[in-house]
Amino acid sequence: MTKSILKGVSSGELKKLKITAFSDPQFKTPITENSEFVTLVNPEKYSKNYKVDYIVPDASNTNGHKVPYYAYTPPSDLDLEFLFDDTGVFDDEHKFSVSEARESNGVDEAIKKFVDMAYAVNGNIHRPNYLKINWGTLEFRCVLAELNIEYKLFSPDAKPLRAVAKAKFKNFASPEETENAVKPSSPDLTHIRIVEEGDTLPLMTKRIYGDSKYYLEVARVNKLTTFRKLKAGQRLFFPPIQKPD
Repeated sequence: MTKSILKGVSSGELKKLKITAFSDPQFKTPITENSEFVTLVNPEKYSKNYKVDYIVPDASNTNGHKVPYYAYTPPSDLDLEFLFDDTGVFDDEHKFSVSEARESNGVDEAIKKFVDMAYAVNGNIHRPNYLKINWGTLEFRCVLAELNIEYKLFSPDAKPLRAVAKAKFKNFASPEETENAVKPSSPDLTHIRIVEEGDTLPLMTKRIYGDSKYYLEVARVNKLTTFRKLKAGQRLFFPPIQKPD
């Protein structure tokens, strides 16, 4: 039974990992040039990382405990490694060995194309491109967050022939999708706000909870000695409020 399953899996068509670049956050419009990157060799693994952020206030509750408040869920990350190689060992027509003399342009051009597609700022949208990663069941809409390229093999004239790219991609959702997933005006969520000129604590409290009477609770949680004079740029968080029915 196991052998038949493995046989069925191994007989499938080889799927290469593909990264496509888009100019819009809805992922509908691929960029006009250099819009696609396909890995030379599929990665051995990838990892997805999830995190939840909580805020622990300075002030304690009536029982003397510091209650962590849910702040928000940051976008998930995808860690991925892939290979750039121009040694010829992966050439289907000619199985060169690394030691054999061979005309090579190195991996610089291929790396530059990837960097231009995923990392460089697109002048038309004034930011790096939006990316979609597809491989088998994996579909990840994202932007590139980090990129490290390690050069591992060189020709006699010092051309880099092999490099490993280690990339971290951050999941991306359009503002509309984010708005639909979490309603930011809900009073039962934690809200983080930056104080602007003219803001008062009762006014900010009313904006979030629909009632200014909770400002003393907000002051206590943020350990404010005075709520009458807020500083522009000050970071405050507004905890979940359970309103009476």
